[in-house]
Amino acid sequence: MNTKTSITTEQHAPALSKSDRKQQQQSLIAASTAHAVHDGMTDLVYVLLPIWQSQFGISYAIAGLMRGIYAGCMAGFQIQASKFSEKYGRKTLLVGGTALAGIAYIIAGQTATLIGLIAALALAGIGASTQHPLASSLVADAYDEDKLRSRSALATYNFAGDIGKMALPAAVGVALTWWSWRQSAGFVGLFGIAVALWLVWAIREKPHGQTSTGIESKVESQPERVVTVKTYASYSAGFHALLATGVVDTATRMGFLTFLPFVLKDKGATTATIGLALSLLFVGGAAGKLVCGYLGRRIGMLKTVWFTEILTAIVILCILNLPLTIALMTLPIIGLALNGTSSVLYGSVPELVDASDRTRAFALFYTGTIGGGALSPICFGWLGDHTNIVLAMQCLAAFVCLTLPLAWIVNRELPK
Repeated sequence: MNTKTSITTEQHAPALSKSDRKQQQQSLIAASTAHAVHDGMTDLVYVLLPIWQSQFGISYAIAGLMRGIYAGCMAGFQIQASKFSEKYGRKTLLVGGTALAGIAYIIAGQTATLIGLIAALALAGIGASTQHPLASSLVADAYDEDKLRSRSALATYNFAGDIGKMALPAAVGVALTWWSWRQSAGFVGLFGIAVALWLVWAIREKPHGQTSTGIESKVESQPERVVTVKTYASYSAGFHALLATGVVDTATRMGFLTFLPFVLKDKGATTATIGLALSLLFVGGAAGKLVCGYLGRRIGMLKTVWFTEILTAIVILCILNLPLTIALMTLPIIGLALNGTSSVLYGSVPELVDASDRTRAFALFYTGTIGGGALSPICFGWLGDHTNIVLAMQCLAAFVCLTLPLAWIVNRELPK
């Protein structure tokens, strides 16, 4: 009964005018461009870390700290960005954040000290914090009255981020063959500012309180709901295990991405090769979302997570022992496993909590996984300093296997 009602509602949604369709497309293009640029600038740090290690004489722990500061600022200011957008508008915050990330890269290219570089990375992280919450909501609102196309629009927006991850690190890796890292960082910064200026024209926000069809939304007429705030301890054991699984999975991904360039450099890889390596990994990551989504539906969450996490551990060990050329060939495989697992885990959150608690549950889940991703490079970097980077990566391969019993607990709690 509910299914028929839902289908009927979507099929009889108000027809959109040509101008509304154009606004939808423009919002999608603007949000997707912002996603690609921000994700590209974020993951460009992986290419530059080995260069910074050589120039500033930093340890693996400091390299991990630098990556953690960028990720931590990006995660920590997302809620603030959402709050400020309510007062100043999403367009203002998104344009300002993109410009700030560009300015931060220019500062990074000009600074002569490690402290200045770390400060620039913190600024870039704050600028990047505006993108995910604001650009994704921009797309969702633009397609609010077009449910049949909303899912594909958000999928396009998400895929644009993968394009940025593949393109910008590879392009800068090649550019570093002719330019210094300072010149490359300066050009990336100018590119970010240019995109911010373009977003001023490209983003066409709807007036507050209107839908994409121009009809005023009557939020005030809706009955007020009483929301019961739950503490973390009140959630089920299945949700606790799912959160722990997500933390371990994200920590493994961030740790591996941070120190992979150092492993490849020890094998004789040039900066251009490292940029290519990351692009190969992110190509596999983009495919992983589709493959693991299919596997999750066909064989279930438990078997999918066990497959991807065991594959991750095996390929990490292979990369450490294989020659450079063959190691590069394995990167799309581990990219598939690293990126695909998270999509399966996110999809399990709604099945473990009540509908009224899902927003808070997702907030807890994202906070935990992002926190794990920020701390992992620091911890495994410290281990690499006190032993060696190969042993640290071997421990990372063992660490990811903690997800196996955790996933079993999650699967036991999932509704059958």
